[in-house]
Parts: sequence; structure tokens; C-alpha cells
Amino acid sequence: MIDIPTSLGAFSGRVMSTQTGTDPIGRLIPVVRKYWGFDTLRPLQAEAMTAVLEGRDSVVVLPTGGGKSLCFQVPAVTFTGVAIVVSPLLSLMKDQTDALQQCGIAAACLSSMQTSREQQEVIRQLDQGQLKLLYLAPERLTTARFTDLLQRLKPSFFAVDEAHCISSWGHEFRPDYRRLSMLRKMFPKTSIHAFTATATRRVRVDIAEHLALRNPEFHIGLFDRPNLTYRVERKRKKWEQICSVIEQHKGESGIIYCISRKNVEDLAASLREVGYKALPYHAGLDDSVRKRNQDAFLRETVDIIVATVAFGMGIDKSNVRYVLHAAAPKSIENYQQEAGRAGRDGLPADCVLLWGPGDFGMWRRIFGDMPPDAAPAAMQKLSQMSRYCESMTCRHQALVKYFGQSLDKRNCRACDVCLSAPEPVDDSQIIAQKILSCVVRLDEQHDAEYLEHVLVGSHDGPTLASGHESLSTFGILKEHDRRSVRDWIVQLRSDGYLQTDDGDSALSVTPAGWLVLRGNDDPELVNPRRAVRRLTIAHPAAESGAEEQLFEELRKLRKSVADDRNVPAFVIFSDAALLDMARKRPATLEQFLRVNGVGEKKCSEFGPKFIKCIAEWCHAHSVPSNDGMSSETGAPQGIRIPPKPTTSGAELEAYKLFDRGVSLEDVASNVKRAKSTVVRYLEDYLRSNQKGSPEPWVTAELHTKILESVERVGGDRLRPLFDDLDGAADYDQIRISLACLKDGATDTD
Repeated sequence: MIDIPTSLGAFSGRVMSTQTGTDPIGRLIPVVRKYWGFDTLRPLQAEAMTAVLEGRDSVVVLPTGGGKSLCFQVPAVTFTGVAIVVSPLLSLMKDQTDALQQCGIAAACLSSMQTSREQQEVIRQLDQGQLKLLYLAPERLTTARFTDLLQRLKPSFFAVDEAHCISSWGHEFRPDYRRLSMLRKMFPKTSIHAFTATATRRVRVDIAEHLALRNPEFHIGLFDRPNLTYRVERKRKKWEQICSVIEQHKGESGIIYCISRKNVEDLAASLREVGYKALPYHAGLDDSVRKRNQDAFLRETVDIIVATVAFGMGIDKSNVRYVLHAAAPKSIENYQQEAGRAGRDGLPADCVLLWGPGDFGMWRRIFGDMPPDAAPAAMQKLSQMSRYCESMTCRHQALVKYFGQSLDKRNCRACDVCLSAPEPVDDSQIIAQKILSCVVRLDEQHDAEYLEHVLVGSHDGPTLASGHESLSTFGILKEHDRRSVRDWIVQLRSDGYLQTDDGDSALSVTPAGWLVLRGNDDPELVNPRRAVRRLTIAHPAAESGAEEQLFEELRKLRKSVADDRNVPAFVIFSDAALLDMARKRPATLEQFLRVNGVGEKKCSEFGPKFIKCIAEWCHAHSVPSNDGMSSETGAPQGIRIPPKPTTSGAELEAYKLFDRGVSLEDVASNVKRAKSTVVRYLEDYLRSNQKGSPEPWVTAELHTKILESVERVGGDRLRPLFDDLDGAADYDQIRISLACLKDGATDTD
């Protein structure tokens, strides 16, 4: 039995610097800079890459967006031979090889989607040693004809992507993955590395054993995705709830998941009828239709893909801004994987789950067709998913806890539970005792809906059994509305005071519930959560209107370039790279190379077009083109960004006008600078003079609101403050107020 260390690596969504030196990872930093345009590695990437470099087998579990592909792609570039990557989906292979080729890396795939001539060309490149990475499906890799070729090539290492597919305890088991165990026998000296985004401890052990890994290293990242905001809602007005999410992200890429093919077809058609660009995707569609719809989504000719679970595993689209589940998924592993397709670029994204009791009934019927030995595990996972939906605990905490981890922070400020601040119920114990007592008096034979109607004394629900109207608990909570009673029943079940058996919806009292009935425990019930109206803004990482406008222009250019090259838009540049361009506004190729995500090949090929676009936009809007390049944050190694020059004449003139309380618009007109530049002058003015009040540029009343928001949100990041203020202040007003808080300069207690 393989032993997994208990120590875990951390993944926080932030990057960490890795210095060059004598350690093996040192030689990779210039490679990352040259081809991918980054100067830093995310947590655990360095450790995972080192294992590959030194030929030690490994299992790497990093959340979607954690950069697991780089863990094998970067070392592959440094080896003389070719690295073999096992991938389960043809579309994923194509996307990843396209992206690598755009970075200037010799990569290819062999698949049934290629013509005979295309396959022969790949074989020729392999024979001549021209490739660094080759992507294959497990079915092809294990054929005798191809293993003979591999024996001749002597691969540098094997990377098994989406490795959870090898485990019958995982959520997407594929028998073809089990045959990969032959790699160890055929290549006893070649290292094998398994990569996945979701794997419980049991699945990780299964992966290592079935691949016959030798003393593997386990690098397990934190499963939390801090850039995702989770929202779980019971389905009440499903159509309105779905449209509300889409409207919040109009024009942005989103995935909507349904359980059945019919649900997919119906919803996609309904969305198109009201003007949304949506297409269906499920296994029942013809292969050509499915591929055409997926390509339309990847290339941004449609915004929305409505799909079953058949869509998405490994889809390498980085700029999905929301994932909406129109029904509950069948397991938490599935949910983590599917919701994780949002925000792969590290920018904020929304994950909304709409659920109802009928969803779980539908899954139970589907599980009825499963082999008898597989059904119990599926039912157990479904029950865990049900408890997640009903839970009143932080969504981020609940998800990482499922995978055996925990979070330090008590309030994530990025889920419906933490953002809605539920209010405790007075007399929680008495209310809980009334509910539990009613369950007992109903002989533990009825479901939550029936219980709810008995408790409120309602006759408009299920037909009551004989004698139940005369129960002492009939109408015992009639002074409360039904929604509150329903939520309290859900909370008691979620907290372990009530339970249902797998396959049966009848509620029964647990041992913990009997403690409550005897007065030996006091559960904490809360009132129904207030609806969270909006969790992100249209372009959540843009910190000014100017950034957002330029970002949109760059998106249009990116799509045009991608269409010309017949590749998905995100293969050219990620949303994060475009946002960095909009902030830095580079005016030269040297400056363009400083944008995060711009390597040498992309700088050479795309730099002139994007620099021209930025320059034209800046000229039209009277904004300095390289205004954002003065900060050294993110500067590539070997390129020194000059320090900020001494105060200019325009800034000194602005200071004089600030002394007189002149408005920002008039100052901009007098010094002939853009308003955004004048705001920055004002920030420096307030800090250098240790001003405690931002008046007259921000009123005392608004400044107080901003201070209160700082207390609620914590820290001084603009986007969370903007969201918390809900439109009461714009970004410039927030910046100006924050300038008065630096170094403790404030006149408020």
C-alpha cells in the first residue's frame, strides 16, 4: 500500500517568486519567461517541476487554474527527447498543442481527428527529434504499433493528465486508463507523473498503485479557488434565476450544466429565443455538431454553452466568467471539476448552483441502471452533494473540507453564506424541538415537504394521512412563514440532527437530534439568507472605467487575430494578459514584453498590432500610453524598469490647484492631463501632506461610508470595496479616500 504524506502544499491563487540559482528549478525560470511570459511560479509548481527534472515519479493535485499543465510542459522544453502526455479528450489535446505552438514550442498530438497525411507528418517530426511534447489518448498509447515507436524514441518522461480517470473511486472513471500500467513494465527507467485537479486521498492512492509508481512524491495543492464566488440557491423561479446570472455577465463566456439531454436542448432553445447566443452540447448530438458547437464557444462566436457533464473535462478555455448549474450535480467531485472551469485565468468568476429535491430523485433513477457494486458509492456521493446544497456553512470551507483540508479564514467574503450574514434565530432550541418532535410523531415515515405542511398547519400541500391533523404538532409553527420552516428543516438535516437513508426521502431523528429533544444540546438555527444581488461586476478585475474600455478594445483585436489563425481567442492571450495590457498601456516592444503572459514569440508576432491598438485608443481618449509602466511589480528578470521620476511641472501645478480646492475636471483642463492622471496626482498630494480628509473631492458623508466599507471588507483592495459599496462610490472616489488612510492619517475614530 502506498503511503501518502499528510503535509500539503498551499495554493492561494497568488504567485510566489522562485529565484534562479544552483537548484534544478533555477534553469527553468528563463524558460518560463521566454515562452510563457511569467517571472514567477505558483505554489507547488517548483516542487512538481523538480520531480520531473530529477526523474522521480509523482502525483500532482492542483486545482483548476493552479497551473498543473506548466508542471510538465516547462521541464519538457529543457529535455533533449520528447515528453509523452496522456490526455482523455481530443479537443483538449488540440487546444493545448495550439497554445504551445503559439508560444513557440514544438508540440503536436496524434488523434483520430487528423488525416492520414497529418498523422504521418507528426510521425516524421518524432523520428527527426523535432518535438518536445506529444499528446496522445490512452487508447492509442497502448496499441502495439505505437509502443514499438515509443521504444525507439525513448521518451524523456510520461505525464498522465486528468489522472483521476484511472480510479474507479473517482468521478470520471475510464477503463482505458487502467491499461497505462503497462508503461512501467515497458519503460522501467522512465519517470511517470500523474496530474489532476480533483482527487480525494483514496483516489490519489488508487492512481499511484495502478500506474505502478515508484516511491512517488505527492504534491497536493489547496483545493480552494479564492477567485471564485460560490452561490447556492433553491430553485423557485428557475428561468428568472438563470437569466439573472446571464445578465450579470452579458457578453461574457459562461457554461450552464443540466442533468438530461432534453433539459439541455430545451434550455438552449429557450435562451436563443430571447436573444442569447447559446448552443447545446451532449453525447447524443452527432459528433460533427458537437465539435462545431464546442468550437463556436471556444472561439467566442457564442457566449453560452448549455451542456450535460459530457462537456468540459480539460476544456482549456481560461476566460469562462461564470458556471451555472441549472440542477444539482451528482457528486462534490463533479461539482468541483465543473465549477472549476470558471476563472482559470485567475480573475474573479461566479459559480451559481440552482437545486431542488427533484434533482436528487432524477439522479437516483439514473443510478438504478448502474451495476449493483457501483450504486452504493454513487448514492453516498449524492447524499454528500445534497448536504452541501442544504448547508449553511461557508462554501469555500465546505469544499476544501470534503477533500480533507481546511481554511484559516472564518469569512471567505466570496460565497452566498458569508456575504449574506444570516441572522440567528431566537429560541433555536425550542423551534428545533418542535420540528424533531413532529418527525417522531409522524413515525419517521415522511419527507421534508410533508413535515413542513404539518408544522405550519397547511392543507394545500400533500394529502394528510388520517389522524395527522389531530397531532399536537399540527400547526405548532403556524406563526412562521413556510420558507423559514423549510430552511430550518434543511439546517437540522445539514447539521446532523435529522437524516434520510440513501434512496429514501423519509426523515428520521439522529442520536444528536435526540440530545436536542432531551434538552442536552442547543442547535444554532438562522433565518433564511437574504438574496445576494450580485457577486461580481462585468469586468471584475478592471479598476477603472478606462481600463475596462481599453480591455474591451483589446478583446476585439484578440478575437480578430485568433480568427485569422483559426485558433480560440484565449490561445492568443488570456483575459489576465489583456487586463495587464490595459493597466500598463505599453508603447514599445520592450514594454510589451513586461506584460504578464507575453513571451518572446508572442511579443514579436502580436506586439506591433496590440501596441498600435493601445496607442490609438490612448490618443482618442487623451490618456498617456505607457502610464502604467512605472511600477516594478511583475518586471521580468534582466529588465530594469526605471524608478518614478521626480515630480513633474504638471504635477507641481496640480498641487497648487489642489491647495485651492479646485475640482478634478478643472485641474485636468489646466494641466492638460487625463483625469486618471490627475487622480493619481491627488493621491500623492493627500499622502505627502498627510491629509486626513478628502474634501472637497469626496464628501465627508461618502468618505465615512468608504471607511465603514474598509472595516467590513478589510484591506484596501479596490474591487471588494467597490462591490461592498454597491455603486455608492466610483473607483476614483475610493482611491482618493484610501489616500487619506495611509500612514494612519485619518481624522475619524
